[in-house]
Amino acid sequence: MSAPTLVKDQPSRNGAELTSVSLGRKLKDRAVQGLVYVAFALALIPLVSVLWTVVTNGIGRLDGDFFAFSMNGLSGRDPGGGAYHAIIGTLQQVAICSLIAVPIAVMTAIYLVEYGGNGRLARIISFFVDVMTGIPSIVAGLFILALWLLTFGFQYSGFAGSLALTILMIPTVVRSAEEMLKLVPADLREASYALGVPRWRTILRVVLPTAAPGVITGIMLAVARVMGETAPLLLTIFFTKAINMNPFEGPQGSLPTFIWEQAADPNQNSIDRAWTGALVLILIIMLLNLGARLVARLYRPAGR
Repeated sequence: MSAPTLVKDQPSRNGAELTSVSLGRKLKDRAVQGLVYVAFALALIPLVSVLWTVVTNGIGRLDGDFFAFSMNGLSGRDPGGGAYHAIIGTLQQVAICSLIAVPIAVMTAIYLVEYGGNGRLARIISFFVDVMTGIPSIVAGLFILALWLLTFGFQYSGFAGSLALTILMIPTVVRSAEEMLKLVPADLREASYALGVPRWRTILRVVLPTAAPGVITGIMLAVARVMGETAPLLLTIFFTKAINMNPFEGPQGSLPTFIWEQAADPNQNSIDRAWTGALVLILIIMLLNLGARLVARLYRPAGR
């Protein structure tokens, strides 16, 4: 008589244990989810604080004059003036830097992922990329100062600043592009090879379009990093209050050096201009990131 009772009670006992385990998992999941939300909120506090401080202090001088005039002939105590020369300089320097760094970095990442394998040359390149990643920005400026300006005898220019920024940009783009290329499924490559498509065309038509959103995001992160660098620019472009549209000749302004120069002046007008320069720099980086997102959507492969 006891055997049927044991068989009858067994399912209910297992069901109670499963319910208890399921409830425990739900509680743990909710607890971890709550911790994630708390960590996210804590991470937002400094970000929102910085943005709020920059916006509240910089919005006052964000007018047409700030974008239309330079600081040529104005002192720190004078009202008015603007950062037109610095904005033009920053855009030109970052554009030249990107034109040099992005092709080199992307092709380096392609070699490391698609061709290098575990070869000796690939290991050497990977080692030097890691070393370049940890180079302080001022060391890049000192290198260009010693090589380009003192050894070769070229003068201060926006191009010299672009060379210093290139040294800082290349390793960041290499590492981000390398990781994105590794995420491309091997089945896509094998399917392309099975159709008789050569490797270079597979990389160009299959691998790169698939990894394009991540690669573009990595490039924009690198652009955002170098756009705010000040130390290498002080050593290579110097600074000027006048408008210089030629990045290959003479000192040229930039937003980081403009902010540094204005913030060092104790006059309130200069400090206001420094805050506005910081706000403009943030807005430019945000616009570039939005543009990169749009480009990444256009290059997203069909069905993804």
